[in-house]
Amino acid sequence: MAEIKEISPNEVEQMMNQENIVVIDVREDEEVAQGKIKQAKHIKLGNIPEAVSELDKDKEYIMVCRSGARSMKASMFMDEQGFKVLNMKGGMLNWEGDTDI
Repeated sequence: MAEIKEISPNEVEQMMNQENIVVIDVREDEEVAQGKIKQAKHIKLGNIPEAVSELDKDKEYIMVCRSGARSMKASMFMDEQGFKVLNMKGGMLNWEGDTDI
């Protein structure tokens, strides 16, 4: 099993503006309603298996959840499917950047 690289929220903020980076928030709807990273695409953890068929393997994905545990599960699944994935350490609890509500 591959080791998923974890990056800090600050690193995520610096990388977000790169063309080939996609941030995916795997939290539930009610959590996302409290605020999500502006550029993040919302795909609930349970929907990741179907959603991967629509994702581009040439891009790099940063997975985000509340604390980093669910996004790690999503990262491991996507890694097994051949995607380039990073997990945001500490999740939204550690996020200090802008959010959309």
